[in-house]
Amino acid sequence: MPGKMALIDYKKCHPEKCDSGICAGVLACPHKLIKQEAPYEIPMTDPFLCQGCGDCVRTCPLKAIQIVRM
Repeated sequence: MPGKMALIDYKKCHPEKCDSGICAGVLACPHKLIKQEAPYEIPMTDPFLCQGCGDCVRTCPLKAIQIVRM
């Protein structure tokens, strides 16, 4: 059975539009699997660790994160 994971659409992602440049999806991930090197930097997901829960998707104000099947 295929798993699910979060993918970030880098054309839509603009951390500068999130509070203090901290990605809302990073803050929402209960497993802390979305990483952001520093404020205002584009976040990265780890497709091998992502649980596909969708918490990051629901909190992204720009709709830049989606859950996809692997």
